[in-house]
Amino acid sequence: MWVGITSIPGRMWGLNVIFREGGMLYRNIPPHAVSFDTNCGRDWAAPQAQLWDCYSYHFTAIENPILKGIGMNAKIGDTIYSGIYLFEVTHLEEGWSNCPEQDKTFYFIQLDNGRLTIQPTNRITFIDDSFIKPLDKLPMLKLSSTINSCE
Repeated sequence: MWVGITSIPGRMWGLNVIFREGGMLYRNIPPHAVSFDTNCGRDWAAPQAQLWDCYSYHFTAIENPILKGIGMNAKIGDTIYSGIYLFEVTHLEEGWSNCPEQDKTFYFIQLDNGRLTIQPTNRITFIDDSFIKPLDKLPMLKLSSTINSCE
């Protein structure tokens, strides 16, 4: 049972889980060691599970109700994987999140291959046939580099 996450700068996200056999709590299991399917094999490596290391001890986790369970695509290396949105996490209280072009939201995605991947905004797209028109090629998006203020 997945019960929490930890963030330590310079490391992958740590997943805190309770095992069914014995009820032990294990902390900081790396994302590439977790699967949602017992038949998914062992060929999932750290770079496939997470692109960027954590960069703060402080973060906020959000389960967006509009996105909950929605289909997603994640670009991992040169391969596009399909999956579903689980939740998103954003770091707080460090220099990177104060700089718009460096701030990253980490999307936790349960892939159709039974694995977990955690990808930033520029590596994911959402799938909603009732709203989104698919493109043959994704356009290059400009990074936000502006800080807006009303005073």
